[in-house]
Amino acid sequence: MSTLKRKRGGKGSAEKKAKKAKFVENGNEQESKKEITVPAPVSAGKWKNKERVLIFSSRGINFRTRHLMQDLRTMMPHTKADTKMDRKDKLFVINEVCEIKNCNKCIFFEAKKKQDLYMWISNCPHGPSAKFLVQNIHTLAELKMTGNCLKGSRPLLSFDPQFDKEPHYALLKELFTQTFSTPQYHPKSQPFVDHVFTFSIADKRIWFRNYQIIEEDASLVEIGPRFVLNLIKIFQGSFGGPTLFENPDFVSPNMHRSEIRLATAAKLREKSMVKELQKVKRTEAKEVLVKDVTDMVFATPADENPMQIEMEPPIELKKKKHKLFQKRRSQQTN
Repeated sequence: MSTLKRKRGGKGSAEKKAKKAKFVENGNEQESKKEITVPAPVSAGKWKNKERVLIFSSRGINFRTRHLMQDLRTMMPHTKADTKMDRKDKLFVINEVCEIKNCNKCIFFEAKKKQDLYMWISNCPHGPSAKFLVQNIHTLAELKMTGNCLKGSRPLLSFDPQFDKEPHYALLKELFTQTFSTPQYHPKSQPFVDHVFTFSIADKRIWFRNYQIIEEDASLVEIGPRFVLNLIKIFQGSFGGPTLFENPDFVSPNMHRSEIRLATAAKLREKSMVKELQKVKRTEAKEVLVKDVTDMVFATPADENPMQIEMEPPIELKKKKHKLFQKRRSQQTN
């Protein structure tokens, strides 16, 4: 080992003073020997919109839901996380959790039967709130799209024109805008706009997509994640209260699965009945036909002769043969 070992707390051989950083706004100030100039921040504005979104879930979610939650937290820098909520707890407890976390919006994923996923989007603590059934989930790791964007950049929000035609869609548009839009001058956000969130309505469902905006020609390339929201109800309060809107076209997953089971059971029942009928036909005794119908197909009718009544008795053949023999014999002798 080297003999010149630096002692703890002592000064090293090469004494160097720490360089100070100095902010230069216009770049006109002269630089001193031991000073580093740092340019002024790009976003010099003040953070006014203090929107914070709490994203967490209940127990029993699968890996795809967990990855979707992580993707949403990555895309939205103004979010916070929390531990999973127990199934036995009431949903009103979420308002207290949001108050503790200092959040005024909440996205809560509720898992049921380890196969159905529901999403709550709420304005805490006064409402309104909306409940959706989440379908066709595809995460960032699963899609492997070519698009990419800067982490923490602020997105554009694009809505379908149908959101302005119906009142419940207009309410959802405002709720989505306040939840998914990153506040301006947020400390964790970047002052760039390079991707867009699209909310389109098709088949009476809301389709979520995330696209990158390419600078050269302003074309769109999908990044991910993607999912479909099937609206169930809109409540006046946060996670409850009077119902403002109920979707009449919504079919619960339990009903859908029961209809599929009934359809398959009906098919199996029909197949079993066909098999039973075939067995009965095979076991039945075959009827023996007394008279064949096809016997007279090639028969042709004969001509009817008139009936003749014989008045004399028929000639006996033996006597006639004997007379003929006698005549021949007499002729030969003569």
